[in-house]
Amino acid sequence: MAKIATRIAYGDALKELLQENPNIVVLDADLAGSTKSGEAKKVDPSRHFDMGIAEGNMMSVAAGLAASGKIAFASSFAMFATGRAYEQIRNSIGYTNLNVKVCASHAGISVGEDGASHQCIEDISLMRGIPGMKVIVPCDYNEAKQAVKAVAYTDGPCYVRLGRSGVETVTSDDYKFELGKGVVLKEGSKVALVATGLMVQEALEAYDKMEVKPTVVNMHTIKPIDADLIKQLAANHDTIVTCEEHSIIGGLGSAVAEVLAEAGTPCKLVRVGIQDTFGESGKPNELFEKYHIDADAIVQAASK
Repeated sequence: MAKIATRIAYGDALKELLQENPNIVVLDADLAGSTKSGEAKKVDPSRHFDMGIAEGNMMSVAAGLAASGKIAFASSFAMFATGRAYEQIRNSIGYTNLNVKVCASHAGISVGEDGASHQCIEDISLMRGIPGMKVIVPCDYNEAKQAVKAVAYTDGPCYVRLGRSGVETVTSDDYKFELGKGVVLKEGSKVALVATGLMVQEALEAYDKMEVKPTVVNMHTIKPIDADLIKQLAANHDTIVTCEEHSIIGGLGSAVAEVLAEAGTPCKLVRVGIQDTFGESGKPNELFEKYHIDADAIVQAASK
């Protein structure tokens, strides 16, 4: 099966959105080709703005457009969108609860050879901490396209995390994205693998390698997280293993831990993710193995 990056879905979704809604505008920070926001320019150049290498200014302009009644999509690499422009996202977009959709590509260590400076592993944590910000991490092309179209019609600020690398399609043709609702992909027992983004594919590979088959869940929305589903998993499984291409601090693992702690459940939790360290340059599959977030690492975590 051909692998398609979720950033490709972003460009395709924008093309459709611009044709159906005249209030949608798109901004990029000199990376329109890489983020695929440049696809919007092909539909209507007057509604695509290349802001240059000035991410903070881009977010402020996006806020202004949203305050004028537009639905603004602002794009860059995750490191620059959430890192360099954090203050503007927090104060100009989050605090004012404006209709800006920050769609950031090239997130996580799957950026590969670009190295630690570009491998953003803190973005989910940063965006989760902003009051009112919704955080979505789609797992494949189909889900990403639906998620981007869904946030366009979701009131308030949203963050959509997109990847550089191609990923296998795991959602079905009749799949319907629903914000805030996790999806059970495989039914199992004892262990539940709760994954997000391209780690869903790793979790499914881990499922195939395990003798006692686990439940596999695609948790595409990190905020608001599907607390009801997590509580159900805790009631029916001995252990939950969270799987994320992000720091274990502040991401999916933290969000699940918060639900379990408040519910007072005795279910064990194991977090598979980046262990409070920076990445390095290398091929994505080699980095996944070294930083213990590949399918084999998930199997080992579940077994342990």
